[in-house]
Amino acid sequence: MKTLAVLAALLLTAGSAQAQAPSAPAPCTGQVQVNPSFERGPAGWTAGPRMVVLAGPDRPAHTGRAYATFAGLDVTRTDVLRATVPIPAGCGLDVRFFARASSTETSRGDYLNMGLAVTGIPPKTRYSFAFDMALQWQQYGAATAAADTERTATISFVGSETAGGGVTTFDVDDVTATLQPAAAANM
Repeated sequence: MKTLAVLAALLLTAGSAQAQAPSAPAPCTGQVQVNPSFERGPAGWTAGPRMVVLAGPDRPAHTGRAYATFAGLDVTRTDVLRATVPIPAGCGLDVRFFARASSTETSRGDYLNMGLAVTGIPPKTRYSFAFDMALQWQQYGAATAAADTERTATISFVGSETAGGGVTTFDVDDVTATLQPAAAANM
């Protein structure tokens, strides 16, 4: 008899429970890059070997103690740093980063390109830096508008160096990827 009473109580409780409302979509705010300052090494990034380095007194990071570095060896090579982040439906994305260079180059043989590829939009190089970019940290940015569907964005940096023309070192730090509401993203 007790078992029937307990069973009846469970059925009544379960039957009277209200249906769960679907969860609201994620708000279009917040940082979606999990390691923007490289403080956890290359975590959250696809990076070549020895690209994330600890800062020293002669080359400090923009913030913290680490940054990503490209080229600087006077050999013909290409370095790639890439991260993919989610963009929920109805949100835009604002990408900001700091970059600098030091160089003995005298021609445009060494460069750093920053690209942003978003689902449904052809990939685009947003910045192309050469040996003559700023020696001090400078901030740059790129954004994508909101869309009705969930998307992904791939943020990429490609550094290329040609041997024999001088040495250029490009550094990148504090790569933020911040979700934006549709009104802000479409400005």
